[in-house]
Amino acid sequence: MKTVSIREAKNRLTELAREVEQGEVVTVTRNGKPVFDLVPHKKRGGINWEAGQAYLRARGITNPVPYIADDFDDPLPEDFLIKPLPEK
Repeated sequence: MKTVSIREAKNRLTELAREVEQGEVVTVTRNGKPVFDLVPHKKRGGINWEAGQAYLRARGITNPVPYIADDFDDPLPEDFLIKPLPEK
């Protein structure tokens, strides 16, 4: 790991960027104390939909959401929140 001052980093940013692209980590300091690191960029992962589908298929699940009612997203009646819940 390489350590450079902020002033040096400012003056050599392009050169340091090339080193970071090669995998080097550069610590930038102010008054001898670490302030931040220059590190190689990592691609962020996302959802692997194919792996999820393969997982479900391996367990015999062909349709994880088998039924959604036609009126699922219809507005609720106005008195829905006013009515008490039924007794059990």
